[in-house]
Parts: sequence; C-alpha cells; structure tokens
Amino acid sequence: MFWSLSDSMATQLTQFISGLILARILSPEEFGLVGMITVFVSISQSLADGGFGDALIRKKDATDTDFSTAFYFNLAASIGIFAILYFTAPVVADFYSRQELVGIERVLGVTILINAVCIIQRTQLTRRVDFRMQMRVNLAGSVISGVISIVMALTGFGVWSLVWRSIIRNLVQAVMLWYTNRWKPLATFSRESFRSLFSFGSRLLLSNLIDTIYSNVYFLIIGKFYSAAQLGYYTRADQFSRLVSRNLTLTVQRVSYPVLSQVQDENERLKEGYRKIIMAIMFVTFTVMFGMAAVAEPMIVTLIGAKWLPAVEYLQLLCFAAMLFPLHALNINILNIKGRSDIILRLEIVKKLLAVPVIVTGILLGMRALLIGMVVISVVSYFINAWYSGRQIDYSPADQISDIMPSFLVSLVISTGVYFLKFIPHLPPAVILVIQLIIILSMTVIFARRFRLQGYIEIRHILTERFPKLGRVL
Repeated sequence: MFWSLSDSMATQLTQFISGLILARILSPEEFGLVGMITVFVSISQSLADGGFGDALIRKKDATDTDFSTAFYFNLAASIGIFAILYFTAPVVADFYSRQELVGIERVLGVTILINAVCIIQRTQLTRRVDFRMQMRVNLAGSVISGVISIVMALTGFGVWSLVWRSIIRNLVQAVMLWYTNRWKPLATFSRESFRSLFSFGSRLLLSNLIDTIYSNVYFLIIGKFYSAAQLGYYTRADQFSRLVSRNLTLTVQRVSYPVLSQVQDENERLKEGYRKIIMAIMFVTFTVMFGMAAVAEPMIVTLIGAKWLPAVEYLQLLCFAAMLFPLHALNINILNIKGRSDIILRLEIVKKLLAVPVIVTGILLGMRALLIGMVVISVVSYFINAWYSGRQIDYSPADQISDIMPSFLVSLVISTGVYFLKFIPHLPPAVILVIQLIIILSMTVIFARRFRLQGYIEIRHILTERFPKLGRVL
C-alpha cells in the first residue's frame, strides 16, 4: 500500500506540477485541442489492453505460455488499432472542424504501440506486488517528459509540447520496464491459453471499454458543442480533481486486487480486508475532495493564474462527482475478484445508459447542467455497484455508508467553514490558500482523533509503521 501510494502520488504530483507550469505558458485553447483527441486515444488504448492484464493477475497459476500468448495478442491488436486511429484522423478533424488535429491524433496514437510492448512487464510487477519498482519507472518517465515538455513550450512548440510529453513519458517507462523486469516472451502462442484468458478478459474488456467511453465522452461533447477554450477549462479542472480521487483509487485497486484475490474463497477475510480499505481510502478522499472544492478559487488563481478562473466552478462540481469514484472502482474490484465479469459488463451498460439524458441536457442547457448531471450519475452508480458487490461478500450499501459516514460528516463540516475564508478582505489569494490548507489539515486531525475515525486510524497505522516519528504528530 505504501509503495503503491508513493508511486501514484509522486508520479501524478510530478505531472501535476509540470502541468501547472505548462498552463502558465500555454493557452486554454491549446489544452483543449489535446482534450479533443483524448477520447479517441483512450478508447483505442482500452481496446488494445484487451482485459488480459487483469485476467493474468487473477489467474493464480499463470505460466510463461500464458504471458507470451497475451503479449502477442496485445501487440497485434495494438498495431491494428493504431492503423485505424491513423487513417481515421481526418474524419475526427472534420468532426471538430480543426484540421490541425490530424497530426496530433496520429502522433499521440504512437503511445498505444509503446504501451503494448510493456503491458506484460507491468502485469508481472503487479502480480508480485512490486510497486516500489513501478514507482521508480513511472516517476522517471514523468520527470523526464515534464522537463522536456516545459522546454518545448518555452521555445514555442505550443500544443506539441503537450503531445510529446505523453510520447516521451510512455517511451521512458517502456525502456525502464524492459530493463528492470527481464522477462522475454516465448516463441509460442497457445490457443488454449488464449481461450482461458479471453473468457474472463473479453467481458472485462467490454466493461472497461464502456467505462472509458463514458469517462471521456464529455471531452468529445464539450469539444464539439462548446469552444476549445471551454474544453481547456474543463480539462484543467478534471486534472485537478483526478489528482487525488483517481490516483488513490488506482493505488488501492492495484494492491487490493492481487492481494485479495489470494483469499477470494474466504468471504469473511475478504470482507474484513475490504472494510478496512474503503474506510481508509474514503477518509482521505472526503478530506481532499471537499477541501479542494472549498479552496478552488484561491488555488486556481495562485497556481495557474487568473486566466483560468472559469475553471473554478467546473472544479468544484467535478470534486463532488469524483468523490465517490474510489467506491465505484473498489466495489467493481470485488466482482473482479469473485470472477463475475458478466455482472460487471451488465452494470456498465446500465449505468452508462443513465448518462444519455445528462449529455442531452448538457447540450441543451449548458456546462453547469452537464456537470450537475455528472454528480447525480456518480451517486446513482455507486448504489448500483454496491448492491451487487455487497451480495458477494455480505456487505450491503447500507453497511458501507455506515462505515464511511463519520468521515463524510467531518470533512463536510470542516470544508464548509473553510470555504467562507475566501471572503476575507485585502488578503492575496496565495495567503488565503495557505490559511485554508492549514485549517483543513489541523482540524481534520483534531476531529479524527477526537471521534476515533476508523479510516484515520488505518492511515495513521500505515504511516507510522514506515515513519515512526510521525506517530507523535498524528
């Protein structure tokens, strides 16, 4: 857990900082141009992965033949998908009426090929729960690509500095993964192995694909029906909100999936481990997401400048929409562990159909209506996920809510009070931001200790085990 969290936070914080610098150099429109392509590249990447990585992690007795079969399939699929992306680039450019997108999409598509050659390396590290090495690989890629992209932006490369940041990051990570994990594919492709992995991975692929389309369709809708600048505001707000919510989720998913898979047939141990995970993760998530919504305005102005002020409202609503994302993903994780990819696929179809009226409303009534609709979908989707996963381990949505409600209420009360500090007169935004952050952190620790929040106790245990001196502070 420690190394997985360190990986996610160090890597994403590095990307976040380079993104802040780039946001001061580049315009919202240039970020919007890359955002227009995001949906197509993300869908292509999801198709290329094929769900085989998760299938290999879950399979207790995976062999080199299994790994080699998955490697060759993913590589062949990636080449085909890249070719489709390359030749359809003019169609995408015509859709947005922005011809410069042709070159951008074709170059960004190269990341699909790069990722295809190292997907097994990542899978093997995850199976071994070796997140320390993954942290080194991911952090190196983020630092090197961030520095190069900033230099490119300063020397006038514009939107291409954002494009090459993705290419260089993935390339550095691929080289380091092959160097640090010395696995090589066998010269074999097993049909039996393929059928075994495909039976689980195919349904997972479809559910992941549906989720990817849903997660990125807003980029497409905003890019088509609004301006590139508005998409740029949305893109930056989305990256702020994802910094914690998505990365905490990724951290816990990567650790809990291979570890809990080992006790997939012991429901009591599985349930108890899962309860500890969600109480810890949601304590952090509620604290940060409520806090980020409260400090959104001084934070945006201080970090990336007043030209990004329209992104403040976007960020606040996205914080509420992203707040439950860890619970979505972790409930789906339980279904994965139990091998119920069939349920996952059906749930993804049902939940994503709920997005249709929200998208239509957003097109007709504007961005605010679209973002509010995303918050509503997030809440409804949680209850759908929790109902089905809860039946697998006897952990109902009501039980989950009971466990996380104390953390929710503490974070809500603290952040509501902190929000109104932005109206203090004659203080610069940076000073207000510092005051708000100090109060959020100090009051959260005080309240958590006073009410003995279980999530806080779990987090403190993890940190003090690694850093004993922190025990005196926490």
